[in-house]
Amino acid sequence: MQTLTVGQIMTSRVARARPGTSFEGLVRLLRRRGVSGVPVLDRDDKVVGVVSEKDLEKTRERRVTAAELMSSPAITMHPEQRAVDAARIMDRHRVNRLPVVDEEDRLIGIVTRGDLLRLFLRTDAAIRADIEGQVLPRTVRAPEGAVRVAVHDGVVMLDGQVPATVDIPGAVRQTWRVDGVTGVVSRLHTGHEPTGDRKRAGGPKSPAERESAG
Repeated sequence: MQTLTVGQIMTSRVARARPGTSFEGLVRLLRRRGVSGVPVLDRDDKVVGVVSEKDLEKTRERRVTAAELMSSPAITMHPEQRAVDAARIMDRHRVNRLPVVDEEDRLIGIVTRGDLLRLFLRTDAAIRADIEGQVLPRTVRAPEGAVRVAVHDGVVMLDGQVPATVDIPGAVRQTWRVDGVTGVVSRLHTGHEPTGDRKRAGGPKSPAERESAG
């Protein structure tokens, strides 16, 4: 099972601005590099913010600098973090790009929605193959065919009976880690009903229950 990291999909050649970059300089930079946003770096190449086309469109003042337009503090990622986590952070914060920084917060790359879209455009068949071939053998260890796997638009359905020793939540977590998975619905069960459930289903009553009932 391949779990891609941010470092594997990021773009290393990154357009960048400084806090003092003018409005006109930002416009020229975006047009020249064909991008819709740039990180803003201080003298140590540490990311202090991000300026996007939307930031430029929102201002009517042309005598402003990147420091006045940028969104700050910047939301950043480290190269060893998972690409799927970058996707979730982008969605949560409604941003289209995340600067990638090293241990000292210096810019080393950038990951965009386009990068992630290409990553997650995996076929349902490829996702299912990863789950059946690599996730289930390590987490469920049930007889072949005991667990049924269905995938539709990246949403995985797991259905079937597994041994009582299986860590079902752990199996679900590992399924989530497969690249391209956008959701997991688990119907895995061990076939052992809790005692409370048997009582609610009409099982024998205790003496105390019989007394209260009569």
